[in-house]
Amino acid sequence: MWLSGAKVVLPDRVLPVASLRLKGERVAEVREGRVAGGLPLEGLTLVPGVVDLHGDTLERELEPRPGVSLPLEVALEAWEARALGAGITTAYVAVSFWDGAAGVRAPEKSLEIVQGLWHLREGLTLDLRVHARYEVSRPQGEWAVEQALEEGLVHLLSLMDHTPGQGQFRNLEAYVAYMSRWLGRSPEEVAQGLSPTQVAWGALEGLVQRAKARGVVLASHDDDTPERVALMAGLGVRISEFPLTLAAAQAARGHGMWVVMGAPNALRGGSHNGNLSALEALGHGLLHALATDYHPASALRAAFALAGQGLLPLEKAVALVSLHPAQAVGLADRGALLPGLRADLVVLREAPFAVLGVFVRGRPALLRGKMAEVLHG
Repeated sequence: MWLSGAKVVLPDRVLPVASLRLKGERVAEVREGRVAGGLPLEGLTLVPGVVDLHGDTLERELEPRPGVSLPLEVALEAWEARALGAGITTAYVAVSFWDGAAGVRAPEKSLEIVQGLWHLREGLTLDLRVHARYEVSRPQGEWAVEQALEEGLVHLLSLMDHTPGQGQFRNLEAYVAYMSRWLGRSPEEVAQGLSPTQVAWGALEGLVQRAKARGVVLASHDDDTPERVALMAGLGVRISEFPLTLAAAQAARGHGMWVVMGAPNALRGGSHNGNLSALEALGHGLLHALATDYHPASALRAAFALAGQGLLPLEKAVALVSLHPAQAVGLADRGALLPGLRADLVVLREAPFAVLGVFVRGRPALLRGKMAEVLHG
């Protein structure tokens, strides 16, 4: 199949008018100009499918309201539709293991979710992978993470520390408000139950080694100081997710770590809670990749916004949500529109912005508007 006459974004340049041939599950050829008999895509743009390293939205589908839970298969159907609609073709779904939490973040429930995902993932169109988030300040949940690792259910493991008074929650009131949601308790109950917690980082060595032995990539979450980054680097962490300060991001780069910021942060022009701006990180040469975090549609929109503002060439902006995330987790078979790679791609209209088509392994997974008319016309 030829996709003909579109603007094609390659890793190193943009072809204003080009054609791309699909053969089976792979990209077979990219050629400048139009190809007779191909699907006519004039006025549209082809980009690689989004490789999303951190998305929290399955939790929202599982618990659309506090205290309201839905079966995994129901939540997963809605979640995949939303992800494909945002151009996501590889998704590292975040599942948090947080001892003491209620609902989807309770360790026993988190393990059940991960096990369920592995039973259901083969029936999905996109490539779903598991991103296990382990809350190190509540180590009683470690058993569930170890079980998930032992069963080979984890692709990416991030270490997060939400101990009050540091990191994301330097403000105690913000911590209490956040925890009251996830613990299913009132703010007053959370505040009364607070006790100083000293994270035993050395005790993580066993868990980290088990993850490494299974080829699981390690990430840290919300690094706030160079000292914390150095600690993470010493454990073998390769990815620094959402560093809170410029100093932490600089330290992560110095240790050879991939710096991943939130796409909503980049799209909005700043952090919603006053932490490091993705644009500031970019300005200092510290931004390697963007993840959807809490808003799937932000990924591609943020890439095109960065290019539209003249902050990056379009091919480099698109690489933030495709090629670079794939490289960060060692996926060498995707992330770019190049011969031999997986034919995971998005057909979009730039103005007004809209995802019109998504192909996963060379097969149409989503068709809207003009794209549906072209393919079925």
